[in-house]
Amino acid sequence: MAAVPRVLNVNVGVLGHIDSGKTALARALSTTGSTAAFDRAPQSRARGITLDLGFSCFRTALPPQLGPGPGELQFTLVDCPGHASLIRTIIGGAQIIDLMMLVIDVTKGMQTQSAECLVIGQIACQKMVVVLNKIDLLPEGKRQSAIEKMTKKMQKTLENTKFCGCPIVAVAAKPGGPEAPESENPLGVSELIEVLKSQAYLPSRDPSGNFLMAVDHCFSIKGQGTVMTGTILSGSVSLGDNVEIPALKVTKKVKSMQMFHTPVTYAMQGDRVGICVTQFDPKLLERGLICTPESLHTIHAAIISLKKIQYFRGALQTKAKFHITVGHETVMGRVMFFSPAPADFNEEIQENVFDFEKDYLYQEEYLSKDSKSSEENKENDQSEVQLPRQQWALLEFEKPVTCPKLCLVIGSKLDTDIHANTCRLAFHGVLLQGMEDKNYVETFLPKLKVYKLKHKEGQVERVMDDYSVIGRSLFKKETNIQIFVGLKIKLSTGEDGIIDGGFGQSGKFKIRIPDGLKPETKMLLTAASKKKSKAGKGDANKEDESSKNDSAQPVTITLLFKRYVFDTQKKMIQS
Repeated sequence: MAAVPRVLNVNVGVLGHIDSGKTALARALSTTGSTAAFDRAPQSRARGITLDLGFSCFRTALPPQLGPGPGELQFTLVDCPGHASLIRTIIGGAQIIDLMMLVIDVTKGMQTQSAECLVIGQIACQKMVVVLNKIDLLPEGKRQSAIEKMTKKMQKTLENTKFCGCPIVAVAAKPGGPEAPESENPLGVSELIEVLKSQAYLPSRDPSGNFLMAVDHCFSIKGQGTVMTGTILSGSVSLGDNVEIPALKVTKKVKSMQMFHTPVTYAMQGDRVGICVTQFDPKLLERGLICTPESLHTIHAAIISLKKIQYFRGALQTKAKFHITVGHETVMGRVMFFSPAPADFNEEIQENVFDFEKDYLYQEEYLSKDSKSSEENKENDQSEVQLPRQQWALLEFEKPVTCPKLCLVIGSKLDTDIHANTCRLAFHGVLLQGMEDKNYVETFLPKLKVYKLKHKEGQVERVMDDYSVIGRSLFKKETNIQIFVGLKIKLSTGEDGIIDGGFGQSGKFKIRIPDGLKPETKMLLTAASKKKSKAGKGDANKEDESSKNDSAQPVTITLLFKRYVFDTQKKMIQS
């Protein structure tokens, strides 16, 4: 029996700004439409745009770089929607893309969404081809120079991205536009196919691990069962396996499978497959995830490691809300940023694990070159701003999400005006630890050792004796000073002291100085209080003036301690 020629599947994401002609390009490239292909949703046809991830494919001979022997290279085109409000769908599709085609309208160049697609590509994909579409709209005489000009412009745009130097191909997917007769042949498409073949590589596929598949289409076949088509994100699946549909909380047995209209018994990561299981209502699962039973968790909060997206304008603030895309769901979530303790800023980056033994420093915002705290350092003339090598965030979701244990997380501000010319993707990261318990605030967060540094300042009111002074202005009148007793303080003159207890009713307190006051400190303080008593003999107005002069050189008291954000007892800790 002759060896079955192997078919190698490469997923090509077709991304770009709305109306750049992505669907027309996919149609021109494609010969075999898969079930989800080409704007099948009625609302999509009505709007004339792609709403969901459309899929179709074409096959060519296996190019030499992918090994000898008979075989075919199958390109599965994932036509991603370009409408800004649909960016959620693109992010969902980005996790299965091996190669990206960024479609640019040659008459318009880079547009908002093309920039967002570029960002998603950099996060989720290794290789890219830029396609300049609609060259038929350029007058023939000037066409070549216009294409060259736009090619140079695109090369410049890509200079500082990981796609620097990627191929740029000019085509007209549908000369004459959507209304033109089908007899019009596309321009440049066969050249584009050659470029795609040259860019194809053997994606690293791994059949081990839990089965996880992104379903993008679901329908029932009478007498057979319900078919779910989609792309396998991880692991593998065989005939007879049980698969879980977490959204419906049911487990189903795999009755039969097809890959592009051919029955198969096994499929693995990266494959595009239709899986038929025992009957259920397909309307319940238009798209979503299916998996090895119990391999996904549903979480209410998560710890992620993250990086800010450089094109996002503005700071990433703690307590702000973002649209968080985790696995295949997008929900609103609130963030709290934290970094290593300052001494650990240069520690090696920990990939895919989170260490609960360590202390972490709370941050009001994600630290970056342009964040507030860096600005302040610049003003204080510290030219070199120290940034940590790794930063984390605690995400608290408004409603629980179901996702794999380690997965890509993207934070965006999707409520920004669609037509505003800004990138709405704010950060991307990896989910390190999910919290499945609804009461995670009580059960889980106290394990997270994120602390705030507290800094309080007061002044010495007067000397009591060589070993003690009275302080003021460190606490409010109503503060319970008892809880601060025993904490260490420092005087601006250099002495170390310990808070001994309250003094009177107005928030003043007594400080013990174990090593005694220096003679010069005593003189300074006695001089100050003499001035005061002198002024006291005059009338009240003078006293105000004198205390103004006096406060030019007061002795200040500094109290430093740290407090863990999730410590229910609010203990104050000094090293």
